[in-house]
Amino acid sequence: MDVLIEYSPSLLAGAWVTLQVAVLSLLLAVSTGLFGAACKLSKIAPLRWWTALYTTILRGVPDLVMMLLVFYGGQVLLNQISDYFEWHMIELNAFAAGVLTIGLIFGAYFTETFRGAFQAVPVGQMEAGRAYGMSGWQVFRRILFPQMLRYALPGMGNNWLVLLKSTAIVSMIGLSDMTWLADQAGRTTHQPFAFYLAVCVLYLTMTSVSNALLQRLERRYNVGVREANV
Repeated sequence: MDVLIEYSPSLLAGAWVTLQVAVLSLLLAVSTGLFGAACKLSKIAPLRWWTALYTTILRGVPDLVMMLLVFYGGQVLLNQISDYFEWHMIELNAFAAGVLTIGLIFGAYFTETFRGAFQAVPVGQMEAGRAYGMSGWQVFRRILFPQMLRYALPGMGNNWLVLLKSTAIVSMIGLSDMTWLADQAGRTTHQPFAFYLAVCVLYLTMTSVSNALLQRLERRYNVGVREANV
């Protein structure tokens, strides 16, 4: 216990890094998912093809492999670009690589979540909105998006919880998140079990708080909606 107290400031700093990676990755994933869903539902065939290829590859390649590809392969690409244009060497930051990789991976999952949610909204409601004289943006903002969000929230919550736990893979590229710091502290003190258990507790705390917030959001967006009897 004494050794955990001694290293607690370091672990909490690592937990803050983990949370930053998770939130920024979520923002990128949601943005990518909305764009990807729009492309998948587009009438333009090439957009649908490229988005299908993106979701297939990103959901089919293991997260760790993709992380290593982006971090090391991205650095090679940046080196080639800087050499070609005779720039100073551009270094790919481990934090940026982690956010980019996790955001793009889960952007593929959010694409499918949002696509299904958009398709779940009855078409007749959009037609009614246009019949009332609403513009396309007003129909989207007042009718389509709020209802889409209600359908998407369960999937979004699940994706967020998996994303949060997946941040542990950034330790493989040397980012000082709480998993990496726990590993280093465990090696130094020869008490790895204690530090990994502490990381489990920190992750469990984050996911428990997330679950509580997600349940509140679902209750808010389900106000006035009658659930079918099973």
